[in-house]
Amino acid sequence: MSSVPDNAPQHCPGTQSEDAGKASACAGCPNQNICASGEASQPDPAVELIKQRLSNVKHKILILSGKGGVGKSTVTSLIGHGLASMSPDINVGILDADICGPSQPRVLGVRGEQVHNSGSGWSPVYVTDNLSLMSIGFLLGSPDDAVIWRGPKKNGMIKQFLSEVDWGDLDYLLIDTPPGTSDEHLSAVQYLAQAQVSGALLVTTPQELSLLDVRKEIDFCRKVGLRVLGVVENMSLFVCPNCKSRSEIFPATSGGAAAMCRELRVPLLGALPLEPRLARACDSGALPLSAPAAAAPAANTHDALREILDKIVAACENSN
Repeated sequence: MSSVPDNAPQHCPGTQSEDAGKASACAGCPNQNICASGEASQPDPAVELIKQRLSNVKHKILILSGKGGVGKSTVTSLIGHGLASMSPDINVGILDADICGPSQPRVLGVRGEQVHNSGSGWSPVYVTDNLSLMSIGFLLGSPDDAVIWRGPKKNGMIKQFLSEVDWGDLDYLLIDTPPGTSDEHLSAVQYLAQAQVSGALLVTTPQELSLLDVRKEIDFCRKVGLRVLGVVENMSLFVCPNCKSRSEIFPATSGGAAAMCRELRVPLLGALPLEPRLARACDSGALPLSAPAAAAPAANTHDALREILDKIVAACENSN
C-alpha cells in the first residue's frame, strides 16, 4: 500500500519517508507538522471535524481562477445571489477564503457587520434570509487593515472557517479562493477530502494571458482529484448601453474559453459580458438581481447568468 495519501501534493515524499514533512514539496501542506512528527499514520482530527461540521451542506463548490482580476469574486457573488433567488427554500453560503484580499463583504453589501460566536461556533453574516457569508473581513479592525501572514497561519484560518462556522442546513456552499494554485487551495482540498466536494468552478477572461493560468488551474484540479464542474468566461464582450454595438475589450485571440474547454475536455458553463452597471452594483453592495433599473445588470447578463446557474445545478445533482 502506498504511503502517499490520495490528496497529497505533487512530489509528496510519502508518510513513511525520512523526508516526510521536511521536503520542499511539504512547505505549506496542512499535514506537514504531522508528517514531520511521525504521526501521519493517524487521521487528521480536523478533517473528521470538518466532515461533521459540513454534513448538512449538500453541495460544496470551490471557485477558482488562475490569475487575479478576472472577476472571480464578482462571479461568486452573482452565483450566490442567483442560486438563493431561485427559491426561498434554497439556502446558500459563501466562504471568502481569500485571506489577504477579502472582497465579499463589500460586494455583498455587508461591510461593518460583526461575527458572533456561540457554543455552536461562529455564526455567518446573513446577506438575505437564505444567503449567508463568512469572511476574515468581518474580523479585522478596519477594512484597510493588511493581513500579513505566512502560509501556515493562512491555512490555520481556513481550517478554522471550515470547522467552526455554524452554517446550518445549506444547499450550496461556495468557497471563494484567491488566485493561483498555492497553499490556500491545497489546504481547502485536503481539509475537504472527506466532505464530498461537488467540484470546482473556474473563472477566466477571454484573452490568452488569463487562459494560460486557467490551464494550470485545470491541471491542479486533475492532480488533486477535484472534479471540474465547468468554466465561466467573464467579461467576454462589451455591449454599448447607448448604441448597442458589441466590442471585444479582451480579444479572444486563441478562441477564448470555448476553444480551451474543447481542447481540455471540460464543460463551458457560459459567458458573462462586461457590464458597467454590474460593476457599479458590486461597488455599492447592491443586490445585482434585484437592484433598481439604474444599477441592475443588462438583460443579456441576466439571461447568461441564468443559463450558467442551470448548468451548475445540473452538474451538482449529477455529482451525487
